[in-house]
Amino acid sequence: MLLLSIFQDPIVGIIFLGIIVFSLTFHEFAHAFVANWAGDPTPKLEGRLTLNPLSHLDPIGSIMLLIIGFGWGKPVPINPNYFKHKSSELWVSLAGIITNLIIALSISLILKLLISTGTIEAHSFISQILNLAAVLNIALASFNILPIPPLDGSHLLEPFMSQPTREVYQNFGPYILLGIIVYDQISGSSVFLGLIRPLILAISKIFGIDPSMLVG
Repeated sequence: MLLLSIFQDPIVGIIFLGIIVFSLTFHEFAHAFVANWAGDPTPKLEGRLTLNPLSHLDPIGSIMLLIIGFGWGKPVPINPNYFKHKSSELWVSLAGIITNLIIALSISLILKLLISTGTIEAHSFISQILNLAAVLNIALASFNILPIPPLDGSHLLEPFMSQPTREVYQNFGPYILLGIIVYDQISGSSVFLGLIRPLILAISKIFGIDPSMLVG
């Protein structure tokens, strides 16, 4: 529980929280930016074309962040009718995931540069924080690939659904998401981590990041 860790070790808890909020903000901003670039003014009109975290934090997702240490941002509203190309909706859906991977890769390269030049030690506090930031962005990208609304992976399946099926999928998805979270908390298991762990390990290996502080 992140809330408990903040009381136990305020510095680590606050750093962890800061990294997640930063990552979620850029994730949601990326959706808004790509949608706006593709011709849809909806995100801008709704005040989502900003890097202000308060505009992107979802109430339930924020509570889950404090309870389980992981959450989600407020979905960016879009109107596909504005898009000039059919592929634009796909790129909007992938924008957040790609952004988190870019952040993770950038941090990885910076970390390697700092260590190779002797600026910081490989096991210093700063290197551990940078490593954690990279792993969390990889985890956020992996988590959002899951095809459960309101996560980004769900939007990849929606074009293949009929309108009635899509509506049911969108309406019940969040309850499925919360149900799995509650089950994890009650049972002490980790369904989500089990689902995304292989992807986190694979991407971390490619990026040269140590994922052990998050996935063991």
